[in-house]
Amino acid sequence: MHKRFDVVALGEGMVEFNQTQAGEPTYLQGFGGDTSNAVIAAARAGARTAYLSRVGDDWSGERLMALWRDEGVDCEAVEVAADAPTGLYFVTHGHGPDGTGHEFGYQRKGSAAARMTPAWFDGKPRQAVAQAQVLHVSGISLALSDSAAATVLHAMQVARDAGARVSFDSNLRLKLWPLDRARRGIEDAIALCDIFLPSLEDITALTGLADPQAVVSWGHALGAEAVVLKLGERGALVSDGTRREHIPGQPAQLVDATGAGDCFCGNLLARMALGHEVFAAARYANAAAALAVQGFGAVAPLPRPAQVEALL
Repeated sequence: MHKRFDVVALGEGMVEFNQTQAGEPTYLQGFGGDTSNAVIAAARAGARTAYLSRVGDDWSGERLMALWRDEGVDCEAVEVAADAPTGLYFVTHGHGPDGTGHEFGYQRKGSAAARMTPAWFDGKPRQAVAQAQVLHVSGISLALSDSAAATVLHAMQVARDAGARVSFDSNLRLKLWPLDRARRGIEDAIALCDIFLPSLEDITALTGLADPQAVVSWGHALGAEAVVLKLGERGALVSDGTRREHIPGQPAQLVDATGAGDCFCGNLLARMALGHEVFAAARYANAAAALAVQGFGAVAPLPRPAQVEALL
């Protein structure tokens, strides 16, 4: 059956203020939100995409709607809400022992996206999912609020019932929810996903598992058909449940790692929706993420296919 969309994503888009020099009060305005980043990355990779969300009736919401339209992401299922604002976040740099780390500060409590509900989803968002090959969701969306968590799990079940594949990125943010609740929510989501896209850092914090092979086995045991474990500069460990392959990292001049994992997810899902098997898709996504860390912000450095193919 022909589907209108290759990849649709559900979550929260945000306006980003990214520090341009550690210790200085100068910020570059951009855009973020993990699933928004991922769906834009998929669109740039050539996929037919849609985003499912809520934004405030404000300047930030207007900018996000313009961004999605400019990037070719269908946003018919994005509701503009008068009763809540669009979320914001700040990225600061220079953290950690080597000075290359970054930290996030959020202003999203009570945001329009945090007030999404299953009843809201059953309108236009549900119609979009019925026309999609893949639905992509994340742990951040689960953490926004109880109603957002219920919406994400409901959407995953709806997608499965409609014959779509479901992708889930753990994207653990312990500033947003306590560890016990995060563990329960993420395990519930893994049980409903076909493609699990964790980072090693996330799962070590969540479970104590530090061995990549053990993490992949854990994901399969909870129900994921494919597990693609993101290892940062060390690449990725990919498993389809039958065989496993380590894809080495690509050399990159790190400028800002914000959104690199989202870039990886979006490119991988686009390639899979376009017919590539998970190992080839992960090799492509690994190269795309290496390019994305060489510029500031989550969206601006997302690469185009010509750039990725040149690197490969």
